[in-house]
Amino acid sequence: MTACSEEPAAAPTPSPQAVSSTSSATPTPAAQSVSTTVETQLPYKFPLTGLPADYEVKTRPYMVMVENAPQARPQTGLDQADIVYEILAEGEITRFVSVFQSQPAAVIGPVRSIRPYFVEIGDALDAIIVHAGWSQDAMDMMAGRNLAHLDEVYGDGAYYWRSTDRKPPHNLYTSVAKMKKGAEARKFRTEWNGPLLTFAKGGQGKLTGAAVHYIQIPYLMGYFASYEYDAAKGVYMRSMEGKPHLDKETSKQLQTKNLLVLESKHQIIDKEGRRVVDVFGPNKGVIFQDGLSQAITWERKNGMLRAYASDGKEVPLLPGNTWVQIVPEGTKLKME
Repeated sequence: MTACSEEPAAAPTPSPQAVSSTSSATPTPAAQSVSTTVETQLPYKFPLTGLPADYEVKTRPYMVMVENAPQARPQTGLDQADIVYEILAEGEITRFVSVFQSQPAAVIGPVRSIRPYFVEIGDALDAIIVHAGWSQDAMDMMAGRNLAHLDEVYGDGAYYWRSTDRKPPHNLYTSVAKMKKGAEARKFRTEWNGPLLTFAKGGQGKLTGAAVHYIQIPYLMGYFASYEYDAAKGVYMRSMEGKPHLDKETSKQLQTKNLLVLESKHQIIDKEGRRVVDVFGPNKGVIFQDGLSQAITWERKNGMLRAYASDGKEVPLLPGNTWVQIVPEGTKLKME
């Protein structure tokens, strides 16, 4: 299985309604809404968000490939991901690399296939990689490195389901509960050996650039993502093609505490339009926090794409979720 459009539909499994928050997944705190008082009382932090946790988190995250073709919108579960990367796939459409560790999302998807540069991100995070199909280079990479992964197309269909309100291949979903069952059945290592992220102490960033309340990110074919800073909430509200980007189940607009736009070398390598995308760096970019911007250099170090100021010091993340937009070199942002 190489091209995304060739992925066969799996036999029907329970609908999203059958996989709810009452599943066997172990509940975790609502990581996005913890008060300052509670934060001072809890001794632990979620590793990928820096938000308070009432227990030490040692479990591996799940990295789920989520589609972003028009037929897949609105997606479900991205609002509960700790980190989301948006990167170009074939053609002119982006795909989401969504990483789940702190919240037991009951519906995630639509799930699609994987490419080598997506594998590199999951491997660096020591995540269990969740996908439906692959390019041959991606499968060779996962097999050669003996990576933990769940593939709906070849053997792991029990840990996914097909919805009835969309046509294949844009109707495939999973959940943290189902991924956990799949990991247990496949006897994957459960203890996490992933990277430690750097978070700002006291929850306040210190960016040195200009104030920016609106960021527009052009990809190809004229469609674009954008973010508008909500000062009352202290987050960036995401839009697609000028309209609020909503979660399908909750109808809530996607948002992020940290926004990174990273330039990267891109190269098309075959007639299907597959790409090689550099996820190692170094290269340039911009980070946005608390309504402020700062030019950075980014580089993958110790398993994570990290931002560095002009003096070489790492720019810490603010406690909360993070969206990383990887764009071709020379991409011009619209900032207001």
